[in-house]
Amino acid sequence: MRPAGGRTRFIASLASLGALCAGADARAEDMPLPGPVIEGPVTKLPAEEAVKSSEPLWELGVGVAGFRFDDYRGSDHTNTYVLPIPFFAYRGPFLRADRDGARAILFSGHRVVVDVSLGASVPTKSKDDEARRGMPDLAGTFEIGPNFVIDLWQASNRKLKLELRLPVREAITLERSPRAIGLTFSPNLNLDISGLPGKGNLGLLAGPLFADQRYHQYFYSVAPEFATPSRPAYQAPGGYAGWRATTAFSRRFGNAWLGAFVRYDNLHGAGFAPSPLVRKETTVTAGFGISWIFATSSQRVLTDD
Repeated sequence: MRPAGGRTRFIASLASLGALCAGADARAEDMPLPGPVIEGPVTKLPAEEAVKSSEPLWELGVGVAGFRFDDYRGSDHTNTYVLPIPFFAYRGPFLRADRDGARAILFSGHRVVVDVSLGASVPTKSKDDEARRGMPDLAGTFEIGPNFVIDLWQASNRKLKLELRLPVREAITLERSPRAIGLTFSPNLNLDISGLPGKGNLGLLAGPLFADQRYHQYFYSVAPEFATPSRPAYQAPGGYAGWRATTAFSRRFGNAWLGAFVRYDNLHGAGFAPSPLVRKETTVTAGFGISWIFATSSQRVLTDD
């Protein structure tokens, strides 16, 4: 196995930021995005009734983040990214931008919420990845689709909450002529723990990953014209894609926000595991973010935190 690449990239564009926050073929909901915990219904408060549990309608800030990701799941080539990040939190009744990501609330019931789920992957230069050398580069991707969130359990003090999340997304390449490359499905159990000492919040998420054949072929197939003695031709099937577990922590320090995550990926038993492009079946990914909030809304809203 070749040692992981050590180059560091500095990227400032918001388009690249979106991909990096999601990770190389990673899911946005797995990452501690720059925003506080927002749970439950949101209600406007008159200024005179503002209470300790209320929050500004919106907050703006800026910070820096660092991530270490493989080129794609199963790659043995790793990149480190250090980049500026915007901090944006919005607590509206239908649009949200918080620790769970930026999304539109399509439906909200007593125990079921349907929102828009987003994901992304970073582009990969095949010349820098030994397994793919001589093959076409992988364009970055953008994923979008519905996410069904089912409340399974919540503690009486509302500091523990268990959810079943069912995001389904269509992946689209980010290139001059974008194209749809397939569907992904990543059901998971998510446990949120809030109210830790120092107003810390902890999130635990785990679940299997699935995708159709088009999606797996984009990352793991080897066309006959790119076959070599050490890289035979291969056609990736759809179906099971392994499983993933993520731990994320965030905390506010006045106008500062700190977040970090650790993620474990396991490809054992994945339908595409025999691909010559898969060099390892397990990997650990980590990242952090620090932001300073410099502007807040004078209007406040009440949350269930």
